[in-house]
Amino acid sequence: MQLPPHGTSRAELRRMMAAARAHDVRWREGRVFSLVYDAGEDVKEVAQEAYMAFFAENALNPTAFPSLRRFESEVIAMTASLLHGDEQVAGNMTSGGTESLLMTMLTAREWARAHHPHIVTPEVVLPASAHPAFDKAAHYFGMRLVRTPLRQDFRADVAAMEEAITPNTVMLVGSAPSYPQGVVDPIADIAALARARGLLCHVDACVGGMMLPFVERLGYPTPPWDFRVPGVTSISVDLHKYGYTAKGASIILYRTKALRRHQLFASIDWSGGIYASPTMAGTRPGGVIAAAWAVMTYLGEAGYLERARTVMDVRDAILAGVASIPDLHVLSDPDMSILALASETLDIYLVADEMSVRGWHLDRQQHPPSLHMTLHYGHKDIVEPFLGDLRASVDAVRRPTPRRLIYTLLMVLMRWLTGILPERWLSWLTQRAAGLLAGGGQELPQRSAPMYGIMGTLPNRGDVKELVLDLVESFTELNTRSGQ
Repeated sequence: MQLPPHGTSRAELRRMMAAARAHDVRWREGRVFSLVYDAGEDVKEVAQEAYMAFFAENALNPTAFPSLRRFESEVIAMTASLLHGDEQVAGNMTSGGTESLLMTMLTAREWARAHHPHIVTPEVVLPASAHPAFDKAAHYFGMRLVRTPLRQDFRADVAAMEEAITPNTVMLVGSAPSYPQGVVDPIADIAALARARGLLCHVDACVGGMMLPFVERLGYPTPPWDFRVPGVTSISVDLHKYGYTAKGASIILYRTKALRRHQLFASIDWSGGIYASPTMAGTRPGGVIAAAWAVMTYLGEAGYLERARTVMDVRDAILAGVASIPDLHVLSDPDMSILALASETLDIYLVADEMSVRGWHLDRQQHPPSLHMTLHYGHKDIVEPFLGDLRASVDAVRRPTPRRLIYTLLMVLMRWLTGILPERWLSWLTQRAAGLLAGGGQELPQRSAPMYGIMGTLPNRGDVKELVLDLVESFTELNTRSGQ
């Protein structure tokens, strides 16, 4: 696609964009359980108004826009207070959880360089369930991750983490909660171990940081995880999740300013002047900062508590409904409003496909196979329709069909072929089969169980990675070629 030779009218632009989103997931109807967090029309309007009011402002230079400096400072302070931080806690806003975790890892590396200069490759010990943004950071910053197995309840195994510590270890990590199963790791034990060994301890509360404090106030049992826990040195919190602010807004907090200092960057010899920035980005959109401040100020503690109560009511109803469906269960005992559906007797990916046909978007997970659900305020009216379709989907998967028979035979064939074919042949065959069965074209397939099933059979994870990278490239190519 080339730049249009002439301009396009605003009316035509609106038509084109409406047509482009026709096949997007239907999050406004509460049919998506990730990606979007809906707190109601009033909150959305507050965020949009604030965003547009500061649409052109740039937080690159805080002296040019003292309004943004004030908003960001107050957003950080409100978040730190919610997490029981004292006046020594320091932090910054980032573009999202991934950038917050990148900053955490960079800070750990620079802290190690200052305090343990003999460490050439700093190591970070973290549970298998910790977010892959840590892997991205290790890849970017020349660090090494040591992932440890989980307990039977999918929480971090602290004994395994202790065994993984080496003289090169600089930080331990826990999640509050972990994204795959929605359980809070034993943060108090992880932090105590870090403190005893003189290590940093990061709590990834990107998904739970704006929810767990209110879940606790509602009387639900909540494991200790925030700055009240001795030994916790940093916490990441996404505001655009359960803070219901505009994307992308996240916070990285450090227990002390001295620790946060390792994150900062300054260049003082450039001919263009002094350049300094606290996070990865240079230019930062003022609208995101203003919207975060506006939503948090608008809702206040009472508004967040009300929405948390609604969300937990939805969660309790979903848990009860799933418990009534034979062949289906929830993994572990989730600590808040994130959970994973699994089955010991049915292929859960086939259940997901049936739900997709019925208009529901559930993320597929692995190790073990499960379906992810992040429940938010926008799901308050979907409990009964969702459970009804879930029962119907499970019933449908129990019934044999030609499509399901082919899928089952394909899985048996792939498991057999993995034991006899050379890796390059298997990779080629996998690409052909996955592309054929998952669907093609620009629309995302409604049925993806074959693709997930095939990927799960591959013994060489490098093949899977290449397939995923091919998929990432194909999305970019579609965007560049599309003229629709």
